[in-house]
Amino acid sequence: MKCLRFLVAAIFLLAPACAELIEPDNSPDGNDTPQTAERIESTPATVKAFIETPADTDYYKIRIDSIQIITISLSVPALRNYDVDLIGPSLAALKRSSKPAGQTEWIDTTLSGGYNYYVKVWGVNGSYDAKQSYLLTVMLSDTATGVVSAHMVMGNPNNAVASVSQPNNYLMVKPQYALSYNNSLGTCNWVSWQLNSSWLGSVKRQDDFRADPDLPAGWKIVNQNEYSGSGYDRGHMCPSGDRTLTIADNSATFVMTNMIPQAPGNNQGPWADLESYCRSLAGQGKELYIVSGGFGSDGTISSGRVSIPTYTWKIIVVVDAPGLGARGVNANTRVIGVVMPNQKNISYGDWKTYRVSVDDIEQSTGFDLLSVLPVSLQDILESRVDNVP
Repeated sequence: MKCLRFLVAAIFLLAPACAELIEPDNSPDGNDTPQTAERIESTPATVKAFIETPADTDYYKIRIDSIQIITISLSVPALRNYDVDLIGPSLAALKRSSKPAGQTEWIDTTLSGGYNYYVKVWGVNGSYDAKQSYLLTVMLSDTATGVVSAHMVMGNPNNAVASVSQPNNYLMVKPQYALSYNNSLGTCNWVSWQLNSSWLGSVKRQDDFRADPDLPAGWKIVNQNEYSGSGYDRGHMCPSGDRTLTIADNSATFVMTNMIPQAPGNNQGPWADLESYCRSLAGQGKELYIVSGGFGSDGTISSGRVSIPTYTWKIIVVVDAPGLGARGVNANTRVIGVVMPNQKNISYGDWKTYRVSVDDIEQSTGFDLLSVLPVSLQDILESRVDNVP
């Protein structure tokens, strides 16, 4: 593979014991083929590369040894038309994601075990740019683990499932984040996402608030105007500022399932300060796994359709380098937990004054956070209150 910037892999419990690091190869080698494809040894894997010529194609090989769900996300440069295909053992295309230029491509399907499969990335109609890289993420999961996304590497806090039989704990996995939707509350129970420097770029805030088109028909669909006149902000859980690599990524944060009613003093004060702090850590080369939400009830807005939480909460697991995932967590790993009053007159003081332990948040929410980690490690990390100055 030519000009492959990096391949980093975070290990799920079901993944191989080691990950292969592909060294950069800066010499043009024409079209890649399945026979010369780089092999992805473990997942979730993130690959950053670019298409060199109009005829160029990149292949990645994946060995599937048991029935697995594969999720493929391709973030592409603005206005560039790249497609991603899933190629089967016979080298025939099984699935193709063909979105308009500049939009995130997405494939999610179940694969049989015992075969080699291939992910193909290619430029459509000569759409390429050697200076603007694409970002490919490949994830494998077993539904029994509850880990179905790179954004859920630390677990599924309340065992949310993607089933219409669970309208108040409905799992939605998007390329940019994952969430549990509560149809009765009209908001998310929690939103979970990965943050590292690869998600950050120069895309401007899109401000295209809208109802989430991915909710099942007949459910409570909260639209962009239902917070109007309430005195509450449409408060992002996964922030717009954490998704600035592509227009599609930033736009995805503006669906209403990613919002809760947040008092301006909370949303624009210490909450925003903590968001900025997280991005500064990502800029230093850290990888963060973040989960946030609200708990308690301070009434409703929109004639009872949307519940107002009494508090907002967030946990942040700070891993030393991208790609380590749960494997990079040990007894010394920094874990930040905060609970903030969702009040209009909340102090604009330092977010650090609101730090609590993960145990405190679990007690208030009933969630099981960091559930993929060994219980002994959870006991250590969840009992501590972050005290970094």
